[in-house]
Amino acid sequence: MKRRILFAVTAAMLMFTPIAWGTNGMNMEGYGPIAQAMGGASLAHENGTAATMNNPATLALSEAGIRLDLAVGLLGPNVKATVMTPNGEMIAESTADQFLMPAFGLYCQKERFGIGLGVFSQGGMGTQYENDTWMADPAMGQNSALTEGMINRSEVGVGRAILPLTYKVNEKFSVGGSFDFVWASMDLQMAMSEAQFQDLANPAAQTIGSASGTLVGAFGSMYEPFGGTGISKLHHAYFDFSDDSDFTGQATGTGFAAKLGLHFQPTPEFAVGATYHSKTSLSDLEADEADMVMGVNIDPGVLQGSPTGTYQDMMMPVAGSITIKDFEWPAVMGLGVAFQATPKLLLAADVKQIQWADVMKDFTMLFTASDAATNGGFAGLEMEATLFQEWDDQMVIGVGAAFDATEALTLRAGFNHGANPVPDDFLNALFPAIVESHLTFGAGYALGQHSALALSVVSGLEVEQTNPGNGSTMPEVTSSHKQLNAQLMYTHNF
Repeated sequence: MKRRILFAVTAAMLMFTPIAWGTNGMNMEGYGPIAQAMGGASLAHENGTAATMNNPATLALSEAGIRLDLAVGLLGPNVKATVMTPNGEMIAESTADQFLMPAFGLYCQKERFGIGLGVFSQGGMGTQYENDTWMADPAMGQNSALTEGMINRSEVGVGRAILPLTYKVNEKFSVGGSFDFVWASMDLQMAMSEAQFQDLANPAAQTIGSASGTLVGAFGSMYEPFGGTGISKLHHAYFDFSDDSDFTGQATGTGFAAKLGLHFQPTPEFAVGATYHSKTSLSDLEADEADMVMGVNIDPGVLQGSPTGTYQDMMMPVAGSITIKDFEWPAVMGLGVAFQATPKLLLAADVKQIQWADVMKDFTMLFTASDAATNGGFAGLEMEATLFQEWDDQMVIGVGAAFDATEALTLRAGFNHGANPVPDDFLNALFPAIVESHLTFGAGYALGQHSALALSVVSGLEVEQTNPGNGSTMPEVTSSHKQLNAQLMYTHNF
């Protein structure tokens, strides 16, 4: 019966681990409420089964027996995008402002060996701008007769099912590692302006990315600014693949990763921890149902091969599939210390390097039009669109303290800082992973000899960043982002 219950809990977590916002780039500032409340510092002290996401070697610090952790997190991003237009300042506010994030961990320690299982959300990013904001009209009312607004939405989520193993070499030194099954999902509803499309498709420009393929060539043969015949203007190009769920994304992929960790405690008061998390090896993210919709001013006769000489605004939908190419989660290296300053006061500090530069050079989508008759001359054609990202590697520092106020109550606080990895020139209002500093607080309370609660609350301080645009056809856009997050965990020791 216990095995059946464990299997059911694990299966539920795998199915319903949702898309989550990250705040060290796309990583969370802390995994588990013990670590999160201490500024994410977790590499050199015991922090429960969240160690499977932090430093698996610290699992060996648990008491002998079985530990079960059940947790839920609430993430509250507050994101806005502001642009100046001839009509004044316009502000779009993301309505994606609440995400629930469950987690589960089980660990068994017997003599020198330990084994466990964990299911956690790794992180991600997401926004949603409704169809009554300026984001829904890339031309912002300039020269566009198409009035149908479009939701602009992004959700990127990565989760892990983790099998950790630990070995206590002696009372001072422990090693740990994990094998991670990783899944990733993505939704995207993104409108591009004519100026953005021209930049992507024109090899002489391509400052924000590139677009190529047979579908681009077929469109170019009709697009008059590129020397074609029949389409005088592109009001927008709209990429759409989304399942409208907080728990899954339309484009999905799976893969693997691993972690290694060390913990060394030369004295009862002082400990050092180190960890390495490998870069993931994920399949491309794929969605069988995707659309690309072009709002154009067109001579309708061109579609039948008989131009009429008259033009009208219309929507040109193309149905197909999407592949997100080479999406990976970065390698992480970390070093931490913990110091028992007094019998009641624990101090901890970590430094981590997140290697975003290796995995966030660009974001590449391959759209393949289906062979459906409704796709007309675009049937079976492809377009590969790349948006440059050029993220920097990120150094993250976390410091924290835990104070035993009573025998049952522990108070925690900390600070976490990681420099914004996103360059100004490639900042996109759909992906503003720019939060830098966090104030963290929390508490733990023993409910008895075998169970406890832990709570953390984090304020991600507001950051503003501006993409300067190109000074003419692509406007300057300022993104602001702050967060209020919390985690709650119940622990039972058997």
